Amino acid sequence: MSKQFDVIVIGAGPGGYIAAIRAAQLGMNVACIDEWKNSTGGPALGGTCTNVGCIPSKALLQSSEHFHHANHHFAEHGISASDVKMDVAKMVARKDTVVKQNNDGILYLLKKNKVSFFHGRGSFVKAGDGGYEIKVTGASEETLLGKQVIIATGSNARALPGTPFDEENILSNDGALRIGAVPKKLGLIGSGVIGLEMGSVWRRLGSEVTILEGLPTFLGAVDEQIAKEAKKAFDKQGLKIELGAIVGEIKIGKAGVSIAWTNAKGEALLLEVDKLIVSIGRVPNTTGLNADAVGLKLDERGAIVVDDLCQTNLPGVWAVGDVVRGPMLAHKAEEEGVAVAERMAGQHGHVNFNTIPWVIYTSPEIAWVGQTEQQLKVAGRAYKSGTFPFLANGRARALGDTTGMVKMLADATTDEILGVHIVGPMASELISECVVAMEFRASSEDIARICHAHPSLSEATKEAALAVDKRTLNF
Repeated sequence: MSKQFDVIVIGAGPGGYIAAIRAAQLGMNVACIDEWKNSTGGPALGGTCTNVGCIPSKALLQSSEHFHHANHHFAEHGISASDVKMDVAKMVARKDTVVKQNNDGILYLLKKNKVSFFHGRGSFVKAGDGGYEIKVTGASEETLLGKQVIIATGSNARALPGTPFDEENILSNDGALRIGAVPKKLGLIGSGVIGLEMGSVWRRLGSEVTILEGLPTFLGAVDEQIAKEAKKAFDKQGLKIELGAIVGEIKIGKAGVSIAWTNAKGEALLLEVDKLIVSIGRVPNTTGLNADAVGLKLDERGAIVVDDLCQTNLPGVWAVGDVVRGPMLAHKAEEEGVAVAERMAGQHGHVNFNTIPWVIYTSPEIAWVGQTEQQLKVAGRAYKSGTFPFLANGRARALGDTTGMVKMLADATTDEILGVHIVGPMASELISECVVAMEFRASSEDIARICHAHPSLSEATKEAALAVDKRTLNF
């Protein structure tokens, strides 16, 4: 006899577990299935984000930043520290502890909200009059029946053709987070978010880091002015970023990995490294879902086809997060999860793709929301621009981190904020004010007129808003 539920959620990453909780809050009987395992074989909820993505990478970034400050910046504060060493094993163990705390926290939240959790892989069996039959294979062997189904199975790292991940020499984000000792030489293919963040971690700990990027421009999705400012900072730090690189044959030997590549000038070169991290994007994860059994439609990328409401081609089947169109961001998945649960309950769940913030947690951090200057130019939209450097911000001086700027773009006629772009200290936190402002369709004048605490980094946002009208007060 199948266990029956109003909603079955396949996947307990940010989109899945949030959708399950919200559906339960709205009075539905909910099951959530997830197959991630921890080191002892127990459930490890939270998906890529918690296990091998957002959370562990930030833990390593924090540890490496402390080490960097102790070696390079403590002295200017009058703090003497000599013979500072990094215990990589302890750093990784702390990261694992942070991950487990998040895993356990999500499991607690499901129990608190009376969501039934099943540890294993969920796959479609068939569609019937009562909904969809879902088989759970793994630690739990169950057959469930759900009136409605939410697919939140996330994404996997994209491998180079002919060069699979072995997680020892050729690393995805998973292996990159489990490196046991500081590699003398580290190579990265791709200068995206994961590449830059992992490169930053190991560069701070002493690795010689080389990043091969196929595109001729650095961080093409970022506002061009901000990207140039960031690259200057990374170059100064010692990150070697090669643009326009064409990667050829990759060989694994006793000494490490050799990468044949051609630079932008057409010169054939060889890069020899101890470890190679491949960060060339991610692909939707529909493996084992048995989509064909129910006729679930996928696109040419393998993503589940959905409409604007996250509905698939099947009645009562929804999909959210990395496995559908749109940015592969944890917080985008969460918002879609909430919206779908509310739509199931007859409410009007809402996700505004135009105000989803993006963050790269390097040092300096890079964060943005809305349109870039190059996008506005292509669209032919008249705009005004204002920038303010952290060099002129009192709190940034006190922190000892004055790299970067805040840039605000506003409509030339209405003054509505069209985009905000930040490179500098705590950009990930500063961007939230701008997201709120854009959700309320605020003008740059609105931000300029709001009182900001002094001294604070947020004053740079206010000054950038003032700069849109060419009336900064502190620069």
